[in-house]
Amino acid sequence: MRELILSQAPARICLFGDHQDYLKLPVIATSIDRILEIKGSENGTEEFIIQKKDLKTKQVISIHSRKESIPSGDFLRMGLKVLSSYGCIPSQGYDIIIEGNIPINSGLSSSTAVVVAWIQFLIEAFGVEAEITPAWIAQRAYEVEVLEFNTAGGSMDQYSIAVGGLIYLETVNNSFSKLALPSVQFVIGVSGVAKDSFGSLSFLKKQTLKAVEQVKKALPFFEIKEAKKNDLKKYLKHVNADLKPFLTAAILNHNITLHARSEFYKSNPNPIVLGNLMNQHHEQLQKNLKITPPRIDAMIEAVLKVGVCGAKIVGSGGGGCIVAMTVKNNTDELINALLEAGAVDAFVTAPASGSSSKKINQ
Repeated sequence: MRELILSQAPARICLFGDHQDYLKLPVIATSIDRILEIKGSENGTEEFIIQKKDLKTKQVISIHSRKESIPSGDFLRMGLKVLSSYGCIPSQGYDIIIEGNIPINSGLSSSTAVVVAWIQFLIEAFGVEAEITPAWIAQRAYEVEVLEFNTAGGSMDQYSIAVGGLIYLETVNNSFSKLALPSVQFVIGVSGVAKDSFGSLSFLKKQTLKAVEQVKKALPFFEIKEAKKNDLKKYLKHVNADLKPFLTAAILNHNITLHARSEFYKSNPNPIVLGNLMNQHHEQLQKNLKITPPRIDAMIEAVLKVGVCGAKIVGSGGGGCIVAMTVKNNTDELINALLEAGAVDAFVTAPASGSSSKKINQ
């Protein structure tokens, strides 16, 4: 009897807090019902023979590769290295298939879904010397993607995917709380415009931190997490003109996220209020961070004309997806409007549970 390991991880969308997690500011994000799967069975070798169906590529990794130097961006090998320090040591190879229905390079965090699913697969196959919780898996994925490669990203993707559902995440210490959504529907529009996640994140993080340091030089006790919207003009006096938009976006988006959290904490959150906050968030991403290409702008305009509570770009920007939130029975109209505006795909989605893994006897 062959034993099959199945590991799954969902996509995610950020509703509030894009370009905030790398500043150690909070975010509100949810996993959605688009899934990445890793399936594997023992192959009697000392190699992981990995078929990446969606990318139409193949990768072969020795079970001993954790001892080798790891090229930048090779998250599968880095996953082996990180988990080895927790006692997860491969003893045999597997034939593995990676595939799913998450659009690739579109802002829905397909790459993090792979990392989370891979970590779960390895734990399921070889065990680990730790108490496994969704937060533990999320933190290991954060180590693999961000800390080990010293990239500019934050922890939103890893925690929203591993934990699942709608969460409010304090990225300064990665504590989180579950939130309840009002009765709404989400429609995703995929622009088909490829994005440069690492380049965009690195540039925006660098510029924002420069602005913060200029304020701190003049006001030593300044902390961005405590900055108030009403004090923005005071802070901007100490910032170079080219950096003002980055500080403005950071402070206003942080205040928007806190306002959204307050609304979610109510017994009956108002979708109209939340939608207006989404629109305000998108405005900062568009006008100050300038991460929306023309096709994204056209897609946002299209759904607003049809009628939604709110809409925004999702992810690091420069391309990717948008999400529209509606309480009307108009998802078909929204999908058609997105396709007419240039989207290469559009679909209804809903919050989903977090990542999972299991063994199946065949």
